[in-house]
Amino acid sequence: MAEAIEGRFYDNVPLFDAFEGVADEANYRPLPDGWLLAVADIVNSTGAIAEGRYKTVNMAGASVISALMNVLEEKTMPFVFGGDGALAALPAPMADRARDALAAVKTWVAEELDLELRTALVPVSDIRQHGLDMRVARFKASDEVSYAMFAGGGASWAEAAMKSGRYHVAAAPAGSRPDLTGLSCRWNPIESRHGTIASIIAVPGAKGNGPEFQALIADIVALADEEDRNGHPVPALGPAPRFSFRGIETEARAAAPRGRRVGARVWITLQTLALFVCLKMGWNLGTFDTTRYRRDLADNTDFRKFDDGLKMTVDISAERLRRIEARLQQAEAQGVGHYGLHQQDSALMTCIVPTPMSRDHMHFVDGASGGYAVAASKLKAALARNKAAHPFAGGAI
Repeated sequence: MAEAIEGRFYDNVPLFDAFEGVADEANYRPLPDGWLLAVADIVNSTGAIAEGRYKTVNMAGASVISALMNVLEEKTMPFVFGGDGALAALPAPMADRARDALAAVKTWVAEELDLELRTALVPVSDIRQHGLDMRVARFKASDEVSYAMFAGGGASWAEAAMKSGRYHVAAAPAGSRPDLTGLSCRWNPIESRHGTIASIIAVPGAKGNGPEFQALIADIVALADEEDRNGHPVPALGPAPRFSFRGIETEARAAAPRGRRVGARVWITLQTLALFVCLKMGWNLGTFDTTRYRRDLADNTDFRKFDDGLKMTVDISAERLRRIEARLQQAEAQGVGHYGLHQQDSALMTCIVPTPMSRDHMHFVDGASGGYAVAASKLKAALARNKAAHPFAGGAI
């Protein structure tokens, strides 16, 4: 009985629907000691991005979430997408299945995407033994989808522990494949409408995650909220319907092994063609409501999040971005926070859509020319230059 109650812990975390609530400690609940963090990131993602492999890097990061959701059969699993990696929280009884999923994803990413994925399972109890915490909140992105927000320093500590080789999850045997049902990558880059797609990361400075840092987060969110649709990079009726042949090929790799991929590629192409014709023409198909799907697609995106720091990819004017960066620079000078910021012309969207007929499909947004990964590299460079760098340097990206 206790395990069942603990397993449903996240379902009972209260929802909040005003994003500025990420700075309010009252919205967070401590994860149970018996839980674990599944952590993953791409080794040398900045190198892959320099080669122009932005969509592949995002697909690898999202594959971790897809594999865990499918093997654990948990649609409401608390997770965060980091562009070149991911983090998810789960109760201890799910550890063996999560380990198998991480091991299979590690092998698939190496064999199919030619990338190296680091993976680890970190006990929450170990995080607390090191004086940090792992707290979670639930932001209501839409009526159908909510996203987890993490605070307490535990996520950053877990990532650093993984990078040092602790809690390592080894790769599965060659040829192993995770269940990536629903993972898709069918959209072309989404062009900025207001001037710039900015990927921003802001983490606590020497003064820690206190009232001053919370005020900083509230100020940055308020400045972005001045933009049309709060700086949302996806138009209200979704992106313009256009084929992404590279995305179809990547999705075919997720759907079928070598030797059986032709059928998968044809089926995905036909599905994509049918969807895009409906979107382009405004046609409904049976119970598929085109207008509702397009609105849900925009509403269900994760363009803003909190994971031991603020992370957002917003479509914003040059003047508003200047004001945001000025506020971040002020906070850095005062020891309140550190930041990384990367500008690009468009955004990328990677999706988990088990079926277009349901409304709980999820869409992960990142900058199309490096996004969070490049912003994180700039943050790390700034921290390396700052002798007062806080103990969670490196963030959760």
